[in-house]
Amino acid sequence: MAEVDLLRSLPATKRNIQKRLDGKDLAVVAVAKQFGEMYWDGPREYGYGGYSYDGRWRSVARDIIEHFDLKAGQKVLDVGCGKGFLVKDLMLECPGLEVFGVDISGYALEMAPKELSGRLHLGTAEKLNFQDDSFDCVLSINTIHNLPRDRAKRAIAEVERVCNSNRSFIVVDSYRTQEQQELFESWVLTAEFHDYPEVWIGIFEEAGYSGDWNWTILE
Repeated sequence: MAEVDLLRSLPATKRNIQKRLDGKDLAVVAVAKQFGEMYWDGPREYGYGGYSYDGRWRSVARDIIEHFDLKAGQKVLDVGCGKGFLVKDLMLECPGLEVFGVDISGYALEMAPKELSGRLHLGTAEKLNFQDDSFDCVLSINTIHNLPRDRAKRAIAEVERVCNSNRSFIVVDSYRTQEQQELFESWVLTAEFHDYPEVWIGIFEEAGYSGDWNWTILE
């Protein structure tokens, strides 16, 4: 296992943390946690504030392909694929790579690019509907923290189960300082579990995870 920054090329996300905090209440959080239209394409206080394909994941896809030495014919799974933009860009960057996704949001899957038909599946990270060792590489970016601790641990174990090697990569919400934690808690809508990196690493070890990881940290 190693900490690796495979998202370094993503453009910085614009966040008005004070505005999010001012607009956040239990009703807003409840709607966001449905992961429906409001979360993806509604007002910013409910989630993304509109999430459409713009190619920003292509550079990330290139870094993932290089880091894991992925080749045409190999199989990749994106757990928490959303609208499937990383799935699309991985296939664009490595023609012949067989990439699939799973997400809990029926709305996101309906809004996915049409060329991904048959590749994206409705499901939960804690019970992946795939056989052991089905994939050469498994990714889960900013998804597993949306489960409570025990279920997050099961989801991490599922990533390990369906991956036939240690070529996996998980990104979860975290923070290194109290100030970062306060920023995160002002912004967060959907995370059910979050903690410092050393706690997450302990959970990875409990789950038997052998892949790479990184953190989403607000600064």
